[in-house]
Amino acid sequence: MAAPGKVAAFRLPPLPTIGEIIKLFRLKAQRQLSQNFLLDLRLTDKIVKQAGELKNAHVCEVGPGPGGITRSILSAGVEQLLLIEKDARFIPGLQMLSEAAPGKVHIVHGDILTYKMEKAFPEHLKKDWEDEPPDIHIIGNLPFSVSTPLIIKWLENVSKRDGPFTYGRTQMTLTFQKEVGERLTANPGGNQRSRLSIMAQHLCSVENCFVIPGQAFVPKPEVDVAVVHFTPLVQPKIQQPFELVEKVVRSVFQFRRKYCFRGLE
Repeated sequence: MAAPGKVAAFRLPPLPTIGEIIKLFRLKAQRQLSQNFLLDLRLTDKIVKQAGELKNAHVCEVGPGPGGITRSILSAGVEQLLLIEKDARFIPGLQMLSEAAPGKVHIVHGDILTYKMEKAFPEHLKKDWEDEPPDIHIIGNLPFSVSTPLIIKWLENVSKRDGPFTYGRTQMTLTFQKEVGERLTANPGGNQRSRLSIMAQHLCSVENCFVIPGQAFVPKPEVDVAVVHFTPLVQPKIQQPFELVEKVVRSVFQFRRKYCFRGLE
């Protein structure tokens, strides 16, 4: 029994392991969709920890797959969890998790690239842009094929303060190929400095949290994976429309480094 004045911590009931879920529903990662499963719950807990305090928060998980990170998010004591999954094969396993956490999970079978997030969360969670970030988080182990176009889309949403950023400076904790993570967080003058570095850092505080070795995933990808945390800035570092910034930066980086002045021309 919980102590007086304290809320009992949420605990999932005993469930099949992620490996057992994969066998039960005959799930197989599809290479053409760049799917890789993370089975080690210590690592999924570590990813979720990078998001910050999630107790009573509202979370959107992108591409939950067999539900490893999903379990860690629920164990963190969230108020509500929105799961957006494109691959219908994973829905039955996610429904099992939903039944284990009554009233906490909402599953959407859809594509995150087209899903409208402006109305994904309750209105009362909205905060002014200048305030602290809202109690809303986006978390995801992203397929490599979608990670770059998705973060560019969300950076544009940050710039325009729409989509998931209708609610304020919503934070994101996402996985990328290690090299992409290094580009997102590269310092000026660094070898990995790129279009992604500038587009991300002029709009967000970007932190490369830690690297997960490829062998931790099933099937093992050819690269390691970086966990990156984004917090939108109150004021962008470049006071220009997103489309203009992207056009200029794309032009600069279309040439080899020593010829980048041609892009500026």
